[in-house]
Amino acid sequence: MSLANRYDFVLLFDVKDGNPNGDPDAGNLPRVDAETGKGLVTDVSLKRKVRNYVGLLKEEQPPYEIYVKEKAILNQQHERAYIAIGAEDLLKGDSKKRKGGDKVSEARDWMCQNFFDVRTFGAVMSTGVNCGQVRGPVQLTFARSVDPIFAQEHSITRMAVATEAEAEKQEGDNRTMGRKHTVPYGLYVAHGFVSAPLAGQTGFSEDDLELLWQALENMFEHDRSAARGEMATRGLYVFKHDSKLGNAHAHQLFERVTVVKKPGMQVPRAFSDYDIQVNDANLPQGVELIRRVG
Repeated sequence: MSLANRYDFVLLFDVKDGNPNGDPDAGNLPRVDAETGKGLVTDVSLKRKVRNYVGLLKEEQPPYEIYVKEKAILNQQHERAYIAIGAEDLLKGDSKKRKGGDKVSEARDWMCQNFFDVRTFGAVMSTGVNCGQVRGPVQLTFARSVDPIFAQEHSITRMAVATEAEAEKQEGDNRTMGRKHTVPYGLYVAHGFVSAPLAGQTGFSEDDLELLWQALENMFEHDRSAARGEMATRGLYVFKHDSKLGNAHAHQLFERVTVVKKPGMQVPRAFSDYDIQVNDANLPQGVELIRRVG
């Protein structure tokens, strides 16, 4: 069933003693806004967690396969599409000439039907044999911490060795030193959007939407690692419009969800150090607030 409503949503999540999203250009330090000191988590990082959760839950079976995943060979997925629509003849010959012709649209539709992340977030699928481009109905912003974060650096050691030569060194000389970066605590806020008209173009359905909400609620529960520390979804506030194009500006709805430190709190170290205030009074006509978490 195709979407008949626009949605805008606010996502709150936190991290304790972990690195929510390392920056490879800064030695994998937690991402930070250099001017304000507030932490950042990219939309790409959040989408990765959604993909991982859906792939785990649905075991990557059609129509819930995942297109962008670790070690995925994307061009092979494009070729699958052409074989599925009976256009395997277009796979022969010089790869530079395999443009797809009038089969591009059919291949694009097949990719949307079989891959959850393609019909959700969109994709550029023009490498190898062309499967076109998809503009996804679901988009996320960068997440930004409520307060400035402090990135701590910890020295770590490894007692084991990799080679016999290292093992022959004197005791105490064969330890491998390393670094680990953590945020003592940070509460992050991201905004998201679901477009009903674009959902109609990709086949993103009501069932897919419910799966998206489940993923946003539970994605950190299956993303545990030594680097991540403790991460959890703390709030998911969904504004549902009673029309495809919407009944209010998204930024006005987002302003109804505010996060403030409790009186006297100088350095937050827990979610309980904040007050989450949600103004659900006098909502614009045709807009409903759904509290999925929080």
